[in-house]
Amino acid sequence: PTQCDNWVRTSNGGHFASPNYPNMYPPNQECIYILEAAPRQRIELTFDEPYYIEPSFECRFDHLEVRDGPFGFSPLINRYCGLKSPALIRSTGRFMWIKFTSDEELEGKGFQAKYSFIPDPDFTYLGGILNPIPDCQFELSGADGIVRSSQVEQEGKTKPGQAVDCIWTIKATPNAKIYLRFLDYQMEHSNECKRNFVAVYDGSSSIENLKAKFCSTVANDVTLQTGTGVVRMWADEGSRLSRFRMLFTSFVDPPCSGNTYFCHSNMCINNSLVCNGIQNCAYPWDENHCREKKKNGLFEQITKTHGTIIGITSGIVLVLLIISILVQVKQPRKKVMACKTAFNKTGFQEVFDPPHYELFSLRDKEISADLADLSEELENYQKMRRPSTASRCIHDHHCGSQTSNIKQSRTNVSSMELPFHNDFAQPQPMK
Repeated sequence: PTQCDNWVRTSNGGHFASPNYPNMYPPNQECIYILEAAPRQRIELTFDEPYYIEPSFECRFDHLEVRDGPFGFSPLINRYCGLKSPALIRSTGRFMWIKFTSDEELEGKGFQAKYSFIPDPDFTYLGGILNPIPDCQFELSGADGIVRSSQVEQEGKTKPGQAVDCIWTIKATPNAKIYLRFLDYQMEHSNECKRNFVAVYDGSSSIENLKAKFCSTVANDVTLQTGTGVVRMWADEGSRLSRFRMLFTSFVDPPCSGNTYFCHSNMCINNSLVCNGIQNCAYPWDENHCREKKKNGLFEQITKTHGTIIGITSGIVLVLLIISILVQVKQPRKKVMACKTAFNKTGFQEVFDPPHYELFSLRDKEISADLADLSEELENYQKMRRPSTASRCIHDHHCGSQTSNIKQSRTNVSSMELPFHNDFAQPQPMK
């Protein structure tokens, strides 16, 4: 923050004054003083005479603003102006934030203040746990960067279960302004601004520099008119799941110089931010048509270099696959038909033909009676086979053209004659 004129610090306190005190202070001034006491101490502030700050209703013009804490958004103690010096001011903690502001006309002598440290009356026990204001502050600068709430837990700025009250101070490049765009935003208890919110300040953390405050379900982009931005996040003990992630980009107003890029939205950003994979402009002009500026990946290089070889190989594999399918389709299949199977004469004759008898030469007259019995049995067998001939013919009619062969074999069987001689000469073999 801007410090005007002399500011004396000692171990027991110090003093500061408006510019040119006790002479007239200059117009258009903004001076900020942050007082810090040691742990277990508080601050007392008194004003000397003479004292004169331009009087106005509610001190809207020249005024002195005092807050109970280290930030411009800390609780307001009061605003002071006029002819009478303020009474004794005492803090409730170990910090005090003071700002002196003057407009463009009607100046006065100003003020001189003295501050001192006193013991904290609330700290009455020995061996107690000291609870100073947590040092949860971060600083970022450059052409662009990321402001993220996860940094609080990663760097151990607060303990689990404690409230989060952290600020990020952003410094743009020289003579530049700041553009903020939310990449991620979630409030655990939306629309409950006393429990959690994200506030953006333009220039300093003073309450009058509050640019935007988000506590609902949506957070919009913010364009600051200065090169300094302050982002504050507040979340109570029951809202620790609230989070945000914000991109800041330094930009200058057109016309754009040689090392800047025109965003088509009254913004000129650094050329190093073009085609970096991040949308730094309000509209994605800086990331459009960036293909030729990016290095080709491995897949693109392989495709460009060996595209022809890959295409030919793929075509050959496809043709071979089609040919193999056609061969499988055209291959003849075995057909099985019950009635058109090859006729097995041997098996058929074994079933229906009479058994073959072979007559051996018999020299003994005593077995002549046995031969006569055998001839009689053969004649009886032929008589029994004649009734079954009709049924087999019906079966042959249904099963194919083998009937003629079967009939011929039956005729041979029926017309077969067995020569028999009662004498004991050698008989001819029977078929």
